[in-house]
Amino acid sequence: MPLEPFSTSKPLTLGVELELQLVSLSDFDLVDASPDMLALLARKRFPGNVVPEITESMIEVSTDIHTGYYGLLSQLREIRDALVHAGDMLNVGVCGGGTHPFQKWSERKIFSKPRFKEVSTLYGYLAKQFTIFGQHVHVGCGSGDEALNLLHCLNRFVPHFIALSASSPYFQGRDTLFNSSRLNSVFAFPLSGRAPFLLSWDAFRTEFFSKMESTGIVKSMKDFYWDIRPKPEYGTIELRVCDTPLTVERAAALACYLQALCSYLREGTEPAPREEDYLVYNYNRFQACRFGLDGTIVHPQTHESLSVREDILTTLRKIEPFAAQLDCLPALEHIYKTSHEGSDATFLRQQRASSGSTEGVVNASVRRFRQDTP
Repeated sequence: MPLEPFSTSKPLTLGVELELQLVSLSDFDLVDASPDMLALLARKRFPGNVVPEITESMIEVSTDIHTGYYGLLSQLREIRDALVHAGDMLNVGVCGGGTHPFQKWSERKIFSKPRFKEVSTLYGYLAKQFTIFGQHVHVGCGSGDEALNLLHCLNRFVPHFIALSASSPYFQGRDTLFNSSRLNSVFAFPLSGRAPFLLSWDAFRTEFFSKMESTGIVKSMKDFYWDIRPKPEYGTIELRVCDTPLTVERAAALACYLQALCSYLREGTEPAPREEDYLVYNYNRFQACRFGLDGTIVHPQTHESLSVREDILTTLRKIEPFAAQLDCLPALEHIYKTSHEGSDATFLRQQRASSGSTEGVVNASVRRFRQDTP
């Protein structure tokens, strides 16, 4: 069926989704606990929304629509507390992190839901390997044209969010040497990567989506695993490159960093996006995944080389007035601190060194998720 018109929403409103790990508190491996967890959480009002994910060792939570930092953080903490309480009743740990450090994908169970079964049939073992955990951030847009323009303006800032959220250095029991190894699993899917360079929603619907639909490859926008994708039913764009942070405080800070950045970009002071900007896109993406904040990226229009950290600090100075208007300066302070002290990937490697095991890494992640952090 044709792609629906783009629903308008209040510009710069926010919604956050977090994919979270369910782990055994005896051996810290992933545990197939989502059916029990969902049944328990359904018994009383949940402060947001909670749904299953593709395998039974993960769940996805989402917030309501928010306009600012304080309301978003407050609800994320309520969600966190509800999950921790339910986990304690089931003897299950809940934590963030983009990958589980040592789980074996072959042991995962696909959640019994028609779409997940369909994905598993189509993608084979990749479906179980998709037991990875990301943060998605929705930003409200006033029109489809505005959404596409903003989506492509954000392309050069994607490395910021990869590096700041990086929390997946370990995979299948080994240090991958990547700060974010999670995105390598996403990249295995044929409809991943970046959106086509179209700036008109009508053109997107007729020149791209309808033609893709006619091939039988896609049925809806859910079939695209792009780094940023439009969500016409919500009237948003959805940033999908972030690993799930270890704390809800970082999740809120990343979302409001994006909000302030979008406010800045809507002013039109940055150069207009161009198709050729994507010449350096995959290189910059790789640098952020591999080296995190120390990665070297190339500005798509000036071709200047600079570190991800340096580019973030420059961007923070530019968007500070917009963050002040949105009352989210604490989010920028968190991002500034992270830029200097390191991402969750740094923390996880420190925990591996101090505990001497990947089980110790998971234990530290569970403990970190449970409590408020500055």
